[in-house]
Amino acid sequence: MNKIVILTGAGISAESGMGTFRDEGGLWAQHRIEDVATPEGFARNPALVQNFYNLRRVAAAEAKPNAAHEALARLQRDWPGEVVIVTQNVDALHEAGGATGVLHMHGTLAGALCAACGHRWPAPAEMAVGEPCPQCHGPMARPDVVWFGEMPYYMNLIYDHLASADLFAAIGTSGQVYPAAAFVQEANAAGAHTVELNLDPSAVVSDFAETRFGPASRTVPAWVDELLGV
Repeated sequence: MNKIVILTGAGISAESGMGTFRDEGGLWAQHRIEDVATPEGFARNPALVQNFYNLRRVAAAEAKPNAAHEALARLQRDWPGEVVIVTQNVDALHEAGGATGVLHMHGTLAGALCAACGHRWPAPAEMAVGEPCPQCHGPMARPDVVWFGEMPYYMNLIYDHLASADLFAAIGTSGQVYPAAAFVQEANAAGAHTVELNLDPSAVVSDFAETRFGPASRTVPAWVDELLGV
């Protein structure tokens, strides 16, 4: 077993204080997804969307990586083969925990994107409605996050990694958001061993050869220890 591909979702960052879609009383629970996570919602009410992501950006900047993030960075550092981390998360906790080369398929809160010309740049802590693009100077700045109805980033590269994986792990994912929910099927087709590490079974749990349930801060370090023979 040489190449490991890991998909992470909101569950790996939950213990760092980053809320998931399904948390009661959290930031997501206060808004409809259609209003704050779609291009149509941004066109309809850009002030609401900018404020929502400004709050998320503050929360992400204050969050600290937990033992699960640090364990994956350790695996990446000490594994003799290749370890590729793909994340659905828009925080930078993997990098803060020491991981490198993370593929943020849903973008990142730290980035800004011009809806007019596609230019990208580091986002300010607070992005205003009509924020000008430094490239085309149009007032079309938006968070560089992938909204529902948009194509995730790095898809061709991710599929190439899945096709050559010896081990595929999904950590803290619901299995309800595609195309990521189908990655396990791609890995199975490539002959990889597949494992789900989650607080509760995902919607695609039956597609995995192995499952481990519990908080990510406990299950992920234990799994990494086993892989590294610690």
